Amino acid sequence: MSAPTKLAISYAIFALIATAANIGIQVLVIHIYQGVFAILASIIAGTGVGLIVKYILDKRYIFRFHARNIAHNTRTFVLYSAMGLATTLIFWGAELCFQYAFESDEMRYLGGVIGLAIGYLTKYQLDKRYVFRTEDA
Repeated sequence: MSAPTKLAISYAIFALIATAANIGIQVLVIHIYQGVFAILASIIAGTGVGLIVKYILDKRYIFRFHARNIAHNTRTFVLYSAMGLATTLIFWGAELCFQYAFESDEMRYLGGVIGLAIGYLTKYQLDKRYVFRTEDA
């Protein structure tokens, strides 16, 4: 198996893991809290958990990045998070559009999965070019 193929498969698996963590936390939050802000709270909590899971996996296994110190790691995480803002809007937009269109949890989660898939494809290119540059390691 070629290196690019192996990388693509690994990235897809890690995206699935982060997606499962994201949606799993959303389900948990909705189960615990059914108030007026339940959907918003679940999306924010899921996004936070998915972000951390994906950062750890990408940093270590996809980009093989080693920070020089805590400050360098923090700066890298902040940049990683910033690159995720546009892709997060794609994810949230898809999820909320599905909620509005279908008014069901299952369809909202499906919209979230679709939005995450599109976002992760975009995010890989951003991270490769701007976050985990080899000259920055």
